[in-house]
Amino acid sequence: MSSLPIGPKVEGGPAPRPQRVTLRGNYVIVRPLQPAEDALSLYEGTHGTGEDDFWLYMSEGPFPGFKEFREYLDKRSTSNDPLSFSIVDVQTGRALGHASYMRITPEHRVIEVGNIFLTRSLARTRGATEAMYLMAKYAFDDLGYRRYEWKCNALNIPSRRAALRLGFAFEGIFLHHMIQKGRSRDTAWYSILEDEWRVYKNAFSHWLSPENFSDAGKQKHRLEWYLKPLRK
Repeated sequence: MSSLPIGPKVEGGPAPRPQRVTLRGNYVIVRPLQPAEDALSLYEGTHGTGEDDFWLYMSEGPFPGFKEFREYLDKRSTSNDPLSFSIVDVQTGRALGHASYMRITPEHRVIEVGNIFLTRSLARTRGATEAMYLMAKYAFDDLGYRRYEWKCNALNIPSRRAALRLGFAFEGIFLHHMIQKGRSRDTAWYSILEDEWRVYKNAFSHWLSPENFSDAGKQKHRLEWYLKPLRK
């Protein structure tokens, strides 16, 4: 028997691939992307005066017009990797955001959340946080993935802050990782691991509960307060 170190044995086989399911929360519903229903509200929320920076770090966009944006969503809606979802406001029924499972690797039980874009009316709300929680919960609780990833352009400071706020642990930067829109991109990597999920799930359950918010909607405890036990 070799005296060299080796990782612990992993029980079980591949994880199932994510399906086009509907995930329901108190503030949002995460459901399969439906371009015919979602395109107009998503376009109006992400295009217009001062919105060019919104697409700066995305792999595609901004789009010159609604027609091109609709074609982009049509293509996304038929792909299995990335597998795209709309984030729909419970009260209005309007799609206010988009996110995907991507780089899905069932044999290693690794999956990434990405292609995230939120309209101004959804960004920095309880609904936006709940959407990310619902997608992580599906990956861990229902599908049994071991590793849940978040990657972004290393220059994308808002995305990097969002990853840390949501409890993802920073793992490092891959230099010259890809060429995006003709420019060199270094990529920052973040993750949540299966043995951290219990803490993560408990933290979000407490933060999202009505008891954590005043009648005026102000949070009593920040999300970071509940996530203290996770990796730094």
